[in-house]
Parts: sequence; C-alpha cells; structure tokens
Amino acid sequence: MLTGIDVSDWQNAVDWAAHTRAGVAFAFARASEGVAVTDRRFAVDWAAMREHGLVRGAYHVARPDADPAAQAGHFLGVVAAAGGAARGDLLALVLDRAGGVEPAGVSAFALEWCRAVERECGVRPFVHTHAAFAKEGNCAGLGGHPLWISSPGRPPGDPEVPAPWREWRIHQYAHSPVDLNVFAGTTDDLTSLGLRHR
Repeated sequence: MLTGIDVSDWQNAVDWAAHTRAGVAFAFARASEGVAVTDRRFAVDWAAMREHGLVRGAYHVARPDADPAAQAGHFLGVVAAAGGAARGDLLALVLDRAGGVEPAGVSAFALEWCRAVERECGVRPFVHTHAAFAKEGNCAGLGGHPLWISSPGRPPGDPEVPAPWREWRIHQYAHSPVDLNVFAGTTDDLTSLGLRHR
C-alpha cells in the first residue's frame, strides 16, 4: 500500500521534504471551497508536491447550497492559476456537509460538479466522504467515481465502505497531526486514476 497525506492551509507550512523522507508517496491539497474560497497555501503546496516527486491531488470542498457549475469553475480556475494539472494528477470533491440541502439535492449537486470537471479534464474525480453521510443518501449515483473514504479509527486499508460503492480507493484513517491515507496499489495504479493528458 502507498502512504499519503492531505493538507489545507489549516496546517500552515508543510514540511514536504520530511514527509517524503518518511515514505509519503501521494498527497492532496485543498484548492478551493464553495464559490469564492481559495486555499491560501494551495499554489505553494501544489508546486512542492511536484518538486518532491509525489503523486499529487487537488480537492474542492463542496457547498451543496450553491451552484455546482460555478464551484467547478472556481476549482479549475484555482488549479490553473497554480500552474495547472498534469498527466497523473488527481482531482477530488470533498462531500461531507449538506448545508441544509436534502440528500437528493446534495447528490444532484455532486453529480453536476463531477460532470463539469470530467467534461473539462477527461477524468472522473474522487469523491471524499464518510459512511454516515453516504448512508443518509447524499451520495446516490456516485458509485462510478473512485471512493476516498474517511474512516478514522479503522485499521489502514480496512475502512467501512458505504453504498453506493462496493470498494474503496483511498482510505483516510487518521486526522492527526495531518490527515493520513493509504492507497491499495502501486504508483502506476494511482496515477491511472488521474489525468491522462496535459
């Protein structure tokens, strides 16, 4: 299994060299949230992940009470402004808050966001969620997207997998001092889930 982390500007400066020496092989950084928030460290982290040879991913934190197309555009604009995505880079939607929207509306939001990103980039984004949220129906129709499941407290590589998924791709198994993840496969397996061009 590959070891990974995910970060946002909540962690402030990330010591990427230290994480690489510790065996981290992949990482995600928050790019954006909603229609207006840009992670203040994303451009630095995006460049550093490439500099240190990590498989890198960018994620957007969903706000289902706002327009999905506008949020997809904001996310892609933030990534483009940081140098753009390259072959093998990963994209993800963090879907873990409804914001007062009913489950059918949350899943419709997520499907539209994912479709907009896929139309632009030619790759299906990961969906990052947790079992309780998915069990409420908020992830209906998303089973064709690779699952990045938050299942802390479970052994690495043994998460709870909620419907509509049958398998997981990335397991976020701990949240301290940074979010810790595993991927059950090789580097080539992981990059095959990322961009195929650019």
